[in-house]
Formats: sequence, structure tokens, C-alpha cells
Amino acid sequence: MVDRGEYFAINRGRQYGKTTTLSLLKKKLESEYTVFFISFEGLGDECFESTLKLAKTFLRLLYDTVDYGETLDVNNEVKLFLENSLDKEEIDFLDLGNIISKICRLLSKPAVLFIDEVDQASNHKSFIDFLGLLRDKYLKRDTRPMFQSVILAGVYDIKNLKLKIRKEEAHQYNSPWNIAVEFNLRMDFNVDEIAGMLSEYECEHQTGMNVFEISRMIYDYTSGYPFLVSRICMLIDGRIMGDEAEYGIKNAWSKEGVVEAVKLLLSESNTLFDDMKKKLDDFPELRTMLYNMLYNGKSYSYTVDDFSVDIAKMFGYVRNENNLIKIANRIFEMRLYNLFVFEEGNNSAIYSAGSVCC
Repeated sequence: MVDRGEYFAINRGRQYGKTTTLSLLKKKLESEYTVFFISFEGLGDECFESTLKLAKTFLRLLYDTVDYGETLDVNNEVKLFLENSLDKEEIDFLDLGNIISKICRLLSKPAVLFIDEVDQASNHKSFIDFLGLLRDKYLKRDTRPMFQSVILAGVYDIKNLKLKIRKEEAHQYNSPWNIAVEFNLRMDFNVDEIAGMLSEYECEHQTGMNVFEISRMIYDYTSGYPFLVSRICMLIDGRIMGDEAEYGIKNAWSKEGVVEAVKLLLSESNTLFDDMKKKLDDFPELRTMLYNMLYNGKSYSYTVDDFSVDIAKMFGYVRNENNLIKIANRIFEMRLYNLFVFEEGNNSAIYSAGSVCC
């Protein structure tokens, strides 16, 4: 895709391996391309308050990758040009477009741009305008130097930025990123891929596990969701193997060990589960749909025109199975069910307490 000069977005749920994928791709590409890998993570809203501020922020991020040696094969002329550009009091998007073209012209290799955590910026109009700038430069790249490829990574699909843009700016939403191609590559693990990782582990630790049996069991719980696969393995390796009295190294990698790791996973607080709870609060329609599926046994047909179905699939909470919506994996199913049961019980307790007080 990069060799073909395509622009695309990697949109997957939280903790799905997007940043890891970009990091590995960067190493793969560096022999042929100059790769700028920047991230919007941790930037405050003030960086996106206007196109002037976003332009300066973007250039600062590019310069930092050069200054810290993260972007390779950048000559002193480019570095000095970036420094001089940052010294300007104001940089508008017209200036930024010309600066990008000059950087790409001065480099000895074609340039590729990665932007991670674009969700941090996607509720700002300035970011939509920035996508428009990239689109304009893309359309003119036969005559004006431009990035060979641009890759955006985040949870929200670019076509769904309207979910995050304020209502009064909704008219800004549409197609500044319609130059992009679909990214349909699998990022989850299948049973054989899990088995491959466990085989490497087994060669080093000699636990005596049945690699295929354990791989199949982990997959059955996770459906290959990368964070969940990794977390179960980490819990077995760290917590369960450390319990010498009950398991130890020889028995931890067993069916019982996997079940115990799943129990530990379901009871812990982590970034994935915390974000899931936040999404349920942010999107009441999503909560209602998942509640009805798990608590009331209601079935939903798969249609991307349904708002709840669309965002549930985008966040990675559901999958399409024979044109019906199913919870993406058993871990999510159990975690969500436990959450709804707790909330139901808590609400009942509050109601009962209120009745007694009255």
C-alpha cells in the first residue's frame, strides 16, 4: 500500500496493536523511505484551537522526530529549514503546504507520514481542515512534492468523525479524506498465530504445555483480540506461575491455568475495560443495544446504517456473524454481563433503600 502511494487509516478498537503495527512498519520501510512517525497523544486542546496553532504543532512534531534521531536520513538542510520555519511567528495552512512540499523535495528518499492517536484531534474543525490540506496536496502531487503515503491510526474511522465533531460544525464533516483507500488487513490473531507465539515460549521455558490445546482455549475466550490474548498469557506467566502452592510452572499452562487467568482478567481494571465503560456512558444507544443482547436476549441484524451497530463494530465490541450482531468475544460478553448485573443490583438496592427511608 505504501509502495503504491496510497493514503489510508488504521482504525481498530483500543489496545488492538495499532501503535505496535506502525512501529514495526516504520522499521520495515526505513531502508527505502524517510518515515516521519508522530503522535497526537497527550496534546492539549489548545494545539488544535485554530489552523495556525495546528500548523505550528505539526511542524514542531516533525522537527522533534528529526532532532531526536527518530527520523533517519534527514540531511542538515532539511533540519535547518524546519528550524527556520518554526521561527516564523505565524504559519497558516498555505505556508504549511509549501513547507511540506519543500521538505519532500529536499529529502533523498520519498517521505512517508504516520500520525498515531488521531482521535485526540478529531473533534476539532482544524483537524478536518488539515485533512483537507493533505487531500489538496495529494491531488497535486504530480507537480508539487508530497508525502508518498500518509497513514492515520486511531479508534474512530475517519468517515465517522461526525460522531466527535460538535453539532454546530457538523457541516464541516464529509470527505476531506475520500482520497484514502480501505484498510482491510487482519490485525487479530488466529489459533495458529497464538500457537506460534506459545511454541517460542515453550522452547524457552519447557513447561510441558499442550500448545495447540492452550492456543485453542485462549482463542475461544478472546477471538484473537490482541490485548486479551497477551493479557491472559501475561497473567499465566506472572501471577499463576508464581503461585507455587497451587500451580507452579508445570501446571500453570493448563486448562485450569487459563480459566484462572480469565477470572483474574475479568476482575481487574485496565485501559481496555475502563475505555469500554466510558464508551457505554458516552453512547447510551450503544449501552441499550448491548444490554438488550446480553440481558434480554434480543437479536440485532447487521446493518452499517444503524448507529448503534456501526459504532459497536468500530469500537470492536461486536462482530458480524451470518448478518446478525454478536458480541466480539467471550471476555467482552462476560465483562459486559457482569457490569449490567452489578448495575441492576445496585439500582435495585438504591430503590429499596429509598423505599425504606420513605
